[in-house]
Amino acid sequence: MEPLQRDPDLWQKAKARAKFQANLLSFLFVNATLWLIWAFIEPHHSGRPFRTEVPWPLWVTFFWGLGLIKRGIVAYGGFTYEQRTQREYARLVRAQTDPLDRYR
Repeated sequence: MEPLQRDPDLWQKAKARAKFQANLLSFLFVNATLWLIWAFIEPHHSGRPFRTEVPWPLWVTFFWGLGLIKRGIVAYGGFTYEQRTQREYARLVRAQTDPLDRYR
């Protein structure tokens, strides 16, 4: 069997996206469970049908969601340190070449 030839950059992107997708599924499952627990348990403990306080699952959803958004931007947006470095290097190389080379 022939060894698999992979582009290292594409492989890193694929790994980051697969990890993000797994984290997204965990986020959805865990947060749905927490909100269901809150919906069934919390109103019965208060003695009032409506509470004015912030629901406790909101904190988990908010902060975990911020981390998930960051991971998604890195996985799909191309904002990692290595990608920014490669773009900056390519820009410097283009700026260093003779401007008349574009017209020859």
